[in-house]
Amino acid sequence: MKHILAIFITLLLGFSAMQSVSAKELPAPTERQTSNMKLAMISDYSGIADQSFNQTIYEACRIYAQSHGTPFTCFQPVTYTSEERANIIMDAVKQGCNVIVTPGDAFVDALKTTAPSYPDVTFIALDVSYEQLGDYAIPSNFYCVSYKEELSGYMAGYATVRLGYKKIGYLGGMDVPSVKRYGYGFVQGVNDAAKDTHQTDISLNYAYAGQFDPDGDITDVMDAWYGNGTEIVFACGGALYESVAEAAEEAKGKIIGVDVDQSGIIDRQYGKGITVTSAMKDLSRATQNALENASNGTLQGGKVVTLGLVGETPDNNYVKLPIGTTQWNDRFTQKDYQSLVASMFKGTVNVSNDITKSPSDFATNIAFKDKGKIVTGQSPIVSANMGLF
Repeated sequence: MKHILAIFITLLLGFSAMQSVSAKELPAPTERQTSNMKLAMISDYSGIADQSFNQTIYEACRIYAQSHGTPFTCFQPVTYTSEERANIIMDAVKQGCNVIVTPGDAFVDALKTTAPSYPDVTFIALDVSYEQLGDYAIPSNFYCVSYKEELSGYMAGYATVRLGYKKIGYLGGMDVPSVKRYGYGFVQGVNDAAKDTHQTDISLNYAYAGQFDPDGDITDVMDAWYGNGTEIVFACGGALYESVAEAAEEAKGKIIGVDVDQSGIIDRQYGKGITVTSAMKDLSRATQNALENASNGTLQGGKVVTLGLVGETPDNNYVKLPIGTTQWNDRFTQKDYQSLVASMFKGTVNVSNDITKSPSDFATNIAFKDKGKIVTGQSPIVSANMGLF
C-alpha cells in the first residue's frame, strides 16, 4: 500500500512540475515590489519536486519573490536538449523575464548561445564552473556559481567511517563535475578516516547511475549491494535516493543524502533513522544572495564565484553536514566534526578537487571497487517527476 501511495504522489508531483508555475499562484507578498525584476527559473532533469537540488533552488526563488513582490515563473523543459533549454530561455525573455535562474551544468551550452543575445537580462547559473565553460568569455550579464562539493563529500566520507561503517557505497547520478567532486571527496574522506583510525577492513563500491531519477534497474543493483554486505550508500543525485532508500529499507541498511538535508523526506518515506547524514551545499543562501544583488545592481557577472568554507564554524559555510540530524555517536561527535571542519579551513586537512584523475587514485588505504555505470532500461520505473514509464 505504501508503494502504491508513493507512486500516486510522485505522479502528482510530476504533473505539477511540468507546468509553468506563476507568481499569481503564490501567497501574497509580504513587502511591496522593490525593483522591476521579473524572475524566472528553468528547472532541469528531476524537476522542482526532486526533494533536493532543483526543488531547493525553486523554493529559494519562490521565497524571494514572495518577500519582494516579484513576479515569478518557473519553466520545465519537455525534452532535455540544449536546443530545448535555449528555446525555453528565449520564451522566458519574450514573456518579460529579466532575471533567469538555471540549475545545473546542463544549461551551459544553452546559456553560451543566449546570454550574449540578451545583454539586459541577468542570467544566474548555479553549479557552473570554469572547467565547463572552457575558454568561453563570460559576458557581464552572466553570473556563475560553483561549489566545492569535494569538501562536503569529504566530510560525509570521513564521518561514515568514524561512525563505525565499514562496507560503504557511492552512487552518483550523472557523471558531471559537481557529482564527481562529491564522489572524489567522499573517497578521500573514507580513505583518510580509515588511515587515521588504523582500519584495514574498509571497502567502498563506486558507481554512476547515468541519471538523477529513480529506476527499477538501479534499485535492483542497490539490492545486490546491500545484500552483499554494503551497510551504507551515499546517494548523490537528487531523487536518485528513492532507488537507494528502497533497497536500504529492505536490507535494514543506511543512506547518505545530498545537496540538502534529505533526512526528513527519506526518513518519512522509508523509516526513521535510515538517513545517517547528508553532504550539503547551501543552495538556498547562494540563490537568494544572488537575487538580492541582482535586484540592487551589485551582482558582478562575467565570472564564476566558487563557494566553500568561509570559516571554522560549520554552520557559516556553504558546504557542510547537517548538525541537527546527523547521527553522531561517541566515536564521532559534533565536537569531532567541528574540529575536522576547522582543520579543513586552516589547510591542515587538504582535499583534492582534481577530477581528471580516477577515484581509485585516492583510495590508498581501503579496498576500492569501481562498478562503472549502471545499465538501465530493463525495468518499469517511477520517476519523481516524469510519471510511470
